[in-house]
Amino acid sequence: MWIYQKQLQFPVNIRETNPRLAKAIISQFGGPDGELAASMRYLSQRYHMPHPEAKAMLTDIGTEELSHLEIVGSVVRQLTCRLTADQMKAAGLDDYFVDHTTGVYLQSAAGAPFTAAYLQVKGDPITDLHENLAAEQKARTTYENILRLSDSPDVNEVMKFLRAREIVHYQRFGELLRIVQERLDSKNFYAFNPAFD
Repeated sequence: MWIYQKQLQFPVNIRETNPRLAKAIISQFGGPDGELAASMRYLSQRYHMPHPEAKAMLTDIGTEELSHLEIVGSVVRQLTCRLTADQMKAAGLDDYFVDHTTGVYLQSAAGAPFTAAYLQVKGDPITDLHENLAAEQKARTTYENILRLSDSPDVNEVMKFLRAREIVHYQRFGELLRIVQERLDSKNFYAFNPAFD
């Protein structure tokens, strides 16, 4: 059970129209390393985690990723809400406009629609936590790539906040991996289990 507060985790107040930047940022909405993929990955993996702390952390981080999805969607919307047809054409968004007008659609910067194939749920706690560590680093890199492309102070503050949260999530997953490994090793699990020789 979650309690939803009707406010963004970080304020978004974009004053300029910038469809080219929106085209890049939308990847964090519905792309392979974006917030929806992260949320679905963690909220799905929590069911098979062997310890209550692991389930709780995956629930907490998965839920926070949904709040990041709201932030990214708000950025994209504010960057595109006052677009003219000429600005759409200049940014190479003609095809997007035909299909979605200026709606915020789940897709990557390259235009590939969201797919569950972006995420992995293996059912093995060690494997899934390593997947999560990699996912957080890929998201951090994507935010850094966006920051390299952006000259908008309004956008950059939001991207820096989201990048910082990816780093925190990476650290939490690293801590959780150590805890889970120690507990599994103490039960003669995985590498220490003769059945796997």
